[in-house]
Amino acid sequence: MQYSIGVEYGLHCLVYLIDIPPDATIGIKELSAFQGVSETYLSKIFSKLTKAGIVVSVPGVKGGYRLSKSPDDISFWDVVEAVEGATPIFQCKKIKDNSYLCQDEEYAACSKASPCVINMTMLEAEESMRNVLRNKTLSWLNEELDRVLTPQSRKDTRQFFANSTNV
Repeated sequence: MQYSIGVEYGLHCLVYLIDIPPDATIGIKELSAFQGVSETYLSKIFSKLTKAGIVVSVPGVKGGYRLSKSPDDISFWDVVEAVEGATPIFQCKKIKDNSYLCQDEEYAACSKASPCVINMTMLEAEESMRNVLRNKTLSWLNEELDRVLTPQSRKDTRQFFANSTNV
């Protein structure tokens, strides 16, 4: 299992939207140019983010995108779920019901009534991962980037997007 690169592009682009003025937007053209990804691909990601209520799409010549809520209220999991969907990673196929013993009437009812321990374990692991991602927000990411990147790099990124905003 692997998340698509769309999750990574989504998170990167969303963090750029944090510092723009409340009524401003940034266009896909600017976001895609900064990331070095096609506008078409990024538009598909932003369509999903809009549908999930993470960003607001403003149409028109001076249109673009902005966050729909505080970066404190947008988690990594929100982005993963918007881009990848909410379907569990592990899909139990109930193969235990195909075992030799399940073909015997005496064992079949017992086996089918009992939960699949493998499925329960995999879902528990997924839930742990989701909880980690739910606890990491765009605000946290922004603070981490301030901590690990050079001040000049952060300044240059912010300046690029300040010059690219649509009001």
